[in-house]
Amino acid sequence: MPSPASPAPLRIAVAGMGLIGGSLYKAAQRAGFPVSGFDRGDPVDVASADVVFAALPPRTAVDWILLHAPEFKTGAVVLDTCGVKKYVCDALQGVPADRRWTFVGAHPMAGKEVSGFANSDPDLFHGASMILTPAPGTPDALLDHLRALFADLGFARTVLADPARHDTLIAYTSQLCHLVSSAYLRDPLALDHDGFSAGSFRDLTRVGAPDPALWAELFTTNREALLPVLDRCIARLAAFRTAIATDDLPALHSQLAEGRRLKQALNSPPAP
Repeated sequence: MPSPASPAPLRIAVAGMGLIGGSLYKAAQRAGFPVSGFDRGDPVDVASADVVFAALPPRTAVDWILLHAPEFKTGAVVLDTCGVKKYVCDALQGVPADRRWTFVGAHPMAGKEVSGFANSDPDLFHGASMILTPAPGTPDALLDHLRALFADLGFARTVLADPARHDTLIAYTSQLCHLVSSAYLRDPLALDHDGFSAGSFRDLTRVGAPDPALWAELFTTNREALLPVLDRCIARLAAFRTAIATDDLPALHSQLAEGRRLKQALNSPPAP
């Protein structure tokens, strides 16, 4: 992978012109990188790209990278953008070994409640984190070059993690939120709230309508990490139900107080 400081700018290719892929394409274009983008069914030319993003759902991303593995140039870096990493990284582990290019798992921590290229935005990644899950032995110099690239695309920082840790944290910080919001929305009262809802309703329903095909795949490919997180949440809701049904005010108070304490801890500034 050429150094970002070299005279020739990095050539970037983006497969998948949805919200994330389209935003990467527009951000790279605005930053002055030569960039090509293509969607499913379009002719694909990745032979000259220094950096290739597979901005596709997990199973499709794996299949696409395996299909085009012989075409990636020597020294190229190939990244996915999926919200699950262990599934993708396990499937692609060792694939580039004899092809002289490098695969790095990636997950841009940015998004919207809407999808598609029409909603893509070159500012989508402004201030966001890019999570990378590189294989052991990935050269530090290559990761430094990627950090510089992501800074040019608007990311505030690059975070390194192993795939399993990524999936466990994302199961809690993202996937569980979408599941709870969807379950909340599918109540008989959801369409009968006019005049009876305010900020709490908007907050809880904000991520309740994800793309069904994409998110069903994200949930199932991350089931190993997601199910324990979901089970713990169900157990906490069941404890609430038991306390309410039995008029157990001390138990209910204790549960609410614990949540309040944790919320206050989240809002507290980090220790110096």
